[in-house]
Amino acid sequence: MRHLLSIISVLTLSLSAVMAEEPATPPVKKEEPKAGAATDQKGPKMAKISKTDEEWKKSLTPEQYRVLRQKGTERAFSGEYAKSHDKGTYQCAGCGTELFSSDTKFDSGTGWPSFFAPVKDNVAAVTDDTHGMKRTEVICAKCSGHLGHVFDDGPKPTNLRYCINSVPIKLVPKEGEVKK
Repeated sequence: MRHLLSIISVLTLSLSAVMAEEPATPPVKKEEPKAGAATDQKGPKMAKISKTDEEWKKSLTPEQYRVLRQKGTERAFSGEYAKSHDKGTYQCAGCGTELFSSDTKFDSGTGWPSFFAPVKDNVAAVTDDTHGMKRTEVICAKCSGHLGHVFDDGPKPTNLRYCINSVPIKLVPKEGEVKK
């Protein structure tokens, strides 16, 4: 019995030490959304978009507003782009900023469109402590619209998985490509 109590004590101490450690976060540039401008890789300033809630409600569908502005999530496997293999560029549905290339899209099996890299610095990451979890939220760098989250379990070369809702993005086909 004493041996069993000793083992339980060691396991409890080990578990406490593991839980006290900071969870690994993906190596993405983290920045809080700020007023002002964001820069892309070429250096020029990208003007931030700032609208009132009423202006956003007028320019977005109710579902886009719920996801982009209220940080909602669509149900897994329900989004338009979850299984899409069409070629092109995914833009922000709120402001038209290029976010992801179809060349970086992969099937993660999660039920949401997944990408291993964004276009330029047009995507920003912020800490998300909601729902009792510590995650990294992904937002549009231009309009601060919620896109999804990024995790460190993606494929090479980045090992990142940008898990993105379909609602806040729209696919612009490559020239010469026809949407299937």
